[in-house]
Amino acid sequence: MDYNRINEAAKSYLPAMTKFLRDLIRIPGESCTEGGVIHRIKEEMEKVGFDKVEIDPMGNVLGYMGNGKRVIAYDAHIDTVGLGELCNWEFDPYEGYETDEVIAGRGASDQLGGIVSSVYGALIMKEQGLIPEDVTVLVTGTVQEEDCDGLCWQYIINEDNIRPEFVVITEPTNGNIYRGHRGRMEIRVEVKGVSCHGSAPERGKNAIYMMADIIQEVRELNDRLHFDPFLGKGTLAVSQSFYNSPSRCAVADMAAISIDRRLTWGETYISALDEIKALPSVKKYGAEVTMYMYDRPSWTELTYPTECYFPTWVIPEDHPACVAMTESYRSMYGEPKVDKWTFSTNGVSIMGRFGIPCIGLGPGKEEEAHAPNEKTWKYDLVKCAAIYAAVPNLYVLNAKEEK
Repeated sequence: MDYNRINEAAKSYLPAMTKFLRDLIRIPGESCTEGGVIHRIKEEMEKVGFDKVEIDPMGNVLGYMGNGKRVIAYDAHIDTVGLGELCNWEFDPYEGYETDEVIAGRGASDQLGGIVSSVYGALIMKEQGLIPEDVTVLVTGTVQEEDCDGLCWQYIINEDNIRPEFVVITEPTNGNIYRGHRGRMEIRVEVKGVSCHGSAPERGKNAIYMMADIIQEVRELNDRLHFDPFLGKGTLAVSQSFYNSPSRCAVADMAAISIDRRLTWGETYISALDEIKALPSVKKYGAEVTMYMYDRPSWTELTYPTECYFPTWVIPEDHPACVAMTESYRSMYGEPKVDKWTFSTNGVSIMGRFGIPCIGLGPGKEEEAHAPNEKTWKYDLVKCAAIYAAVPNLYVLNAKEEK
């Protein structure tokens, strides 16, 4: 491969990538409202010459280059979080701005830049004959990740019947290659009491007091959770609290909490639930410990219910997908740092649930995600498009050598 030619092509497409990204930022696209963003991506894919472009019933946009039986996919979720307090923004989050170095606006790093680099990386592949004959390159703009990471890929694999050989996750990686992250799950703990008049609280059973005991034990449990040398420690945090009471002059007869549980390697939803069920106060008060479900309709009004469990995943450094990404990076930009994400991605389904290998590289920085004044770097768009373009050929070569 002519890496200089690939890199020069990526640089030449920076004006087009800049316009495309700024167009996407201008279209509000929070989870379950991404229709406008999806149609703009479809338009760009068709304009640059994808062989086939379609929108599936859930609302994911799927763009194909090549017609081989082996599928190599590039995943970019294209929904964003909300804006939060507008007083924290120094500019219009949807209009954004650009300089010679950065493009700013909601979704710039998390992670509309990923779909931009993927589309133009695939274009470079096609123009320079970099797609192996037996390979189809699939670029996906996926929905609802911010609401329920991986749900889109449950649908793509189970209902669209697409099962790639491996997937490049294009979430922001701070200029590095990422090969995994902790999983997560959303847990509810609920305890029932007995209400009575607040003037004689001894007549009832105060559910808030019961929950206070449980919360203290949950807090202490966090310090005892499993540690993995690569991914780090499992964690849990009480993220929400709820109660029910007949009035402000009555003892509460129900209290509940939500727990954000981060799962390191070796932890599962079963082990995480069992740890909480085993807490002394949970047993004492007969608290109910359950996992949340997600059933919010997509922008196409399709509902695809799933439990709120997002498994941990890690790909070995010597896997052909990791080797191909590292070699592509090294050939154009020097030795990469291979690390992990702090947050969660669609890899929880692709590799966590289905065992399909994933490797991560994407424009932008993790710390920009979900923050006001979000931005990404033009250099990252070019760099990722170039690296993406070389990966399929390198992967096929490495996979052959492994056999």
